Parts: sequence; structure tokens; C-alpha cells
Amino acid sequence: MAPMGKISRRTALGLGLAVGTSAVALPGASAASPRTPAGARRRSAALTKTFTADHSTVLRNPLNGWVLYGDTSFPDNFWTARDGISVPGVDGTVRASDYASTFYLRIAWSLLEPSEGVYGWDTNEDLKAAIATARERGLRLAFRVVVDSRDKSYGFTPDFVRDAGAAGYETQTGSKTVWSPYPDDPIFQEKYAAFVRAFAEKYDDPDTVDFIDGYGLGKWGEGHSMKYIDSANRESVLRWVVDLYADGFSRVPLAINYHRLIGAEKDWGAPDADSERLLDIAVDRGFMLRHDAFGMTTYYGDWERAYAEKWRDRRPILMEGGWVTTQHSYTDDPRGYKTVADVRQGEFDDSVEAHVSAMDFRIGETLSWFTGRFDLVQQVVAEAGYRLYPTTVKAPAHVTAGSTTKLHHEWANLGWAYLPNDLPQWNHKYRPAVALLRADGTAAHVFVDSGSEPSAWRKDAVATHTFRARLAGVAKGDYRWGVAIVDTTRGNVPGIELAAQEATAGGWLVVGDVTVH
Repeated sequence: MAPMGKISRRTALGLGLAVGTSAVALPGASAASPRTPAGARRRSAALTKTFTADHSTVLRNPLNGWVLYGDTSFPDNFWTARDGISVPGVDGTVRASDYASTFYLRIAWSLLEPSEGVYGWDTNEDLKAAIATARERGLRLAFRVVVDSRDKSYGFTPDFVRDAGAAGYETQTGSKTVWSPYPDDPIFQEKYAAFVRAFAEKYDDPDTVDFIDGYGLGKWGEGHSMKYIDSANRESVLRWVVDLYADGFSRVPLAINYHRLIGAEKDWGAPDADSERLLDIAVDRGFMLRHDAFGMTTYYGDWERAYAEKWRDRRPILMEGGWVTTQHSYTDDPRGYKTVADVRQGEFDDSVEAHVSAMDFRIGETLSWFTGRFDLVQQVVAEAGYRLYPTTVKAPAHVTAGSTTKLHHEWANLGWAYLPNDLPQWNHKYRPAVALLRADGTAAHVFVDSGSEPSAWRKDAVATHTFRARLAGVAKGDYRWGVAIVDTTRGNVPGIELAAQEATAGGWLVVGDVTVH
């Protein structure tokens, strides 16, 4: 905070003062000659605004940063255990939700549809409370719906599916006998398809939902250890469930685990010869990638690294750590982990290599990130995913109503991943734009540079763009130029939080004053 009696750079810009701007010629413009009339020189002058990178603010952007895992039973202490974390070297306490962008629920189909046509998002009080409190904390939602009951203490597929005659099998979880359906059974497919259509009708909303795991079959919903009526149906089942989710979710991104045995009946072993081809079917339909064994060296090996490299910077990659440190013998890992903090480092290192867009604060593992590796929590904020800001914007200080003017903008990406604007569900909806701002910060006119593509912006490379804007219908008067990345599907409002230190007005970074004559 600035000392009392002084106006900080951020405050000055917020008040509309032209701090740090200078008059220069626009690219390609010639300087005014000594004989040029003063009014003409004034109207040819331009502003150049250079912005300062912000490496520390948590930016809650879609498909970016930390994902906080929820508990579907939603115990009374769920948030209190995460809202007052004591971090070594940090005064006071921190809230895990302040570092996350998304609230992820890995949830049983039977909780979401306990009886046919009755949905948990309307009737399950624990689920409703979990979602409501996450949204109150500014978190978007994400889901994986699991149908397989193996290793679970209750049935993950609703009883009405079995009662309708679906074929399946029983397994034991301790003293509990649980039932799972065969994914190639036609009755199961009919009931599940009806559910996914209702699920999509409720949650195909990018303002609320960040992503959906669009496979969910197999053990833990990871796509392996499958059991079929006929194993020859492996590919047809994958195509069916991929199409089912892709048809339902046209606006919210979908993910599939890039498992070496995707759709196969084994849980582990050498990579299956068909896995890459089958995964590519989903990726070609617009699915992004996810893996649930980052940092687990035996399980996240050469095949997984190669598949991630194949799609790196072409599809987002989501990370989940593999070691459940309270249950697994992580010291057996070939990397020689000795502490939980070592495991966190291994997960982070794999994430850097894969250029992941998001990392996990998982149930049982969240506190150890803060108490043992808070340095990595902060580094993920600074570097993971995409982190965009305009390095420089050039715009005229005086323009004529109805004329065409040149606008120049340059961008940098501080993150190791990319803004996945090319996902089919997003369909290039995010675009850089320059606006004329009123005194109250609202945009009087927005000029979108539809010729520039943010998904092409990579770390350590400045992207330079120039475009012309027609000032048709612009009323004369005094404005401020603003710059943003807008969501073109929502009326060109700012849609991506930017990593610049300077002041914003209505979500727009302020460039400087402009007069329309």
C-alpha cells in the first residue's frame, strides 16, 4: 500500500491520470514536420503504455492453476480444515481456496441420480452445500462421474439400473458386496445416456463449470481395469461414451485420462498397442488430457511422457498426483522419495515437463502442499498454466469520430502452458480487444482484434499485433483507452484475468486518455 499522502501508480491509473505514458509515433506513422499545424500534430500524437508483469497474484482463469478437490460427503469441518492453514514463515493463516480456481468433485452416479429422473444437485443437501460454498469462494466446478463400484463401500451405479435388467457383476470391498454394470450392456447405456443428457443440461455452463472428465468408466473412473460382456466391444464403448459427452457438453471442455491401457481389462502393465489410437479418437473430438499418477515414476513413465509431449501446447493437460502419501509406500518410488515434500517436488517436476494447465490440491494431500512446499504452491501461481499480460499498447491520444485508427498491442505469456482458445468447446471465443472507456469504467465501444489468436502465445516470446478500428457511432468526448482479453460469446466483456500490476477499470487495463473530436 502506498504511504499516506501519496498516490500510487495503481491508484493514479485507476483515477484516470496518465501515469507512465508518452507521446510517440504509431508504427508506420511519420513525425509531424515543423510546418504541420499544432492541431494536426496534436491529433497525430499517440500514447505508448508499457505494463509491468505481475508474477504473484492468483488469477482465477478457466483451465488454469490449482484445482481444489471436494468431498462428496461434505463433512462439517471441510472448509475449516482448509480455511486456517498455518504456513511456516507466513504471518497468520491462509485459505487453500484463495489459491485455487476450481472445485473438483469425483462423484458417484448414484449420488447424482439416486432414483431415475431425480437428481442429486436438486435433492442431496451435502452436495448442494459443497457446491454452494465453493461458488461463494469464487471457485468454478469440475466433475468426474464414476459408475464402477469396485474398491467402493457402496454402489456407484444407481439401483434402478440393475433393477431394469442391466447386466453386471459383484465384487467385495471389505465386508461390502457391491455391483457394477458392464459398459457394453444396452440397458446400462440407455440409462446412462439419459443421465448424461440431464447432467449436461444442468452443467454445460462455462460461467459455472471449468471442465468435465468425459469418460468415467473403469476402476476409479480412470478408464482401465474394464470388464465387458464381450471384450471385442472395447473400441465401440469408448466411441459411445466419448460421443455421449461430446454431444452433451458443447461449451464446457472435456478431459480423458491418457492411460496406457485405456479401455483395457488390465489395471497395469506394458502399454497396449491400441491405447494411443483410441485416445486420439477422444482428442480429435476435442477432449483434453488428464493423468492421475504424476510423480509416481513407475506409473507415469516413458509412454505417458511421450503421449503428453505429442499433444503438448495443442491440448491442455490436467495433473493429479499419483501417490496417496498416507496409504502408499512412496519411499519405494524409483526417485527415492524420503518425505512427502519430496513427493510434492516429483509431482511438480512432472508437471513442468508436461506443461500442465492445472495441478491438484487433492483430498488428504492439500495441507502438505502448504505446510511442506508452500514455495511450490507460489511457483505454480507464478508459472503454471497460462499467465498473460500486454507488454505494450500503442493508441492515439486524439481521434476523429467516424475515422479509422491504428491500434498496436504486444503480449507475453509468463506461464509454461497456453490459453487453449482453440478447444472446440471454446471455439476461439477469447480475443484481445481495445476499448474506449467512460469515466465510470464502462466500455462505450469495444474494438476486437479478431485477427490475433491467444492460443498461439507461448512463454518467452512476445506476440505483436496491429489492427485498424473504425470509430463509427462514437460520440465526441473524453475517454480512456483500455485493453483486455474479452469473451466474444458474452458481449465482449473482459474474460481473462491479466497478469499486469497496473490498475483496471471494469476489468480493463487502463492505457491512457483519449479525446474523440
